[in-house]
Amino acid sequence: MRIPFYARKISRWTADLPVGGAWGRTAQEYIQQNLRWLWFDGLYAAASDNIIINFISLYILSLGASEFQIGLMSSISSFFAALMLFLGAVLADRIGHHKEIVVISGGSLGRLCILMLVFVPILFHGASVVWIAIAFSVLRDAFGNLSYPAWMSVLNETIPLEGRGRYFGSRNFVMGIAGMITTLAAGKIITLFVHQMGYQIVIAAAFVLGLASTYNFFSIKTQPTIKKLGRGASLSLKTIPGLLKGHPQFVALMLTAGVWNFAINISGPFFSVYMVQDLHFSASVVGLTNVATALSGLLVLNEVGSLSDRLGPRKLQIFSMILIPLLPVMWIFAREPWHIILINIFGGTIWAAFNLTSFNLLLNSIPKDKVPGYSALYQIMVTLSLAMGAMLGSALITRFGFYVLLSASAVVRVIATILFARLVKEPTKELVDVVSP
Repeated sequence: MRIPFYARKISRWTADLPVGGAWGRTAQEYIQQNLRWLWFDGLYAAASDNIIINFISLYILSLGASEFQIGLMSSISSFFAALMLFLGAVLADRIGHHKEIVVISGGSLGRLCILMLVFVPILFHGASVVWIAIAFSVLRDAFGNLSYPAWMSVLNETIPLEGRGRYFGSRNFVMGIAGMITTLAAGKIITLFVHQMGYQIVIAAAFVLGLASTYNFFSIKTQPTIKKLGRGASLSLKTIPGLLKGHPQFVALMLTAGVWNFAINISGPFFSVYMVQDLHFSASVVGLTNVATALSGLLVLNEVGSLSDRLGPRKLQIFSMILIPLLPVMWIFAREPWHIILINIFGGTIWAAFNLTSFNLLLNSIPKDKVPGYSALYQIMVTLSLAMGAMLGSALITRFGFYVLLSASAVVRVIATILFARLVKEPTKELVDVVSP
């Protein structure tokens, strides 16, 4: 009987997941411990965020919002995020204490906004309910973006470059599992209750799971003394041209990311709304279709992480970008839940590869001593592009309908893919020193 043999292999595989597989066991003990804390942070964060991402639009829709207000919420959130990212980079550069910034901003204030969303229908009434709910949703995103530059710096400090593909493959794997379970459970709970009660229950659960994420991130041991940059070296409007000069790889990556995210958000905010209002799917069916995306992505994450480390993330990202424009075209012909599930199975596989490789490509393209400022500039470009995409999407869906929206998104995705293939090169890998605390 080979059962004990396979049991040992499964046990070892499970034990190695939080450190990114067998590679992680070769790292120093303090690095392994940080990798575990960050891995569990990702698990709980994904469980919390998937509830918000998949159901916040439907929750606000149930409060009486229109399609235009849903699109406007996405646009306002993205414009506000650009400001908060800039402030977050300045904050990270000038005061340091990156972990503490993340814990206070996104980890505490952002999750407090989630809790407030639970009480909006109880404390407020009338037309103001929708706008107050939108305000808390926007604030939640804003606090998360304020902490993003500091969060990127913590990741850059914590995870050795030579194993990032495998580690993020493992971390994204458990995040996909957690997101899938909470999405299914949340969709079921929502359909069991009338009015907004189901939404309030699952959003309260998202708050609790978010606190668990914050605890794990707070437990990471980072460098106790952080060198502050001088005022002249800090990010500001005047210093941006100087930061970008001499880094054509990063500039090309940032500009193509802008076009790509503009294309994605032309249609992005409206898929769940379309399923509920036009295809008449229930919240549980919407959750099931989203789970198909997560489940298919899990099947490729570990292999994608390994390939990213061996071949470089650029080649894999180009491959995924060639296929992603097909997804909105497929939606034009979707009528039944199983149609959406098939599309999401295909899309989940491709998006899993894209998300992992694009993040690794970004980390590899940023000067290691300027992570907060450069990551903020990149994300500001992304959020402004998302805002403009949502604005265009809101106008198109109101005037022409969902199918024109999908066609426009597909065309701009193709343009972004061509630009990326021509402009972005594979960055030279540089091992990042992880300083022992």
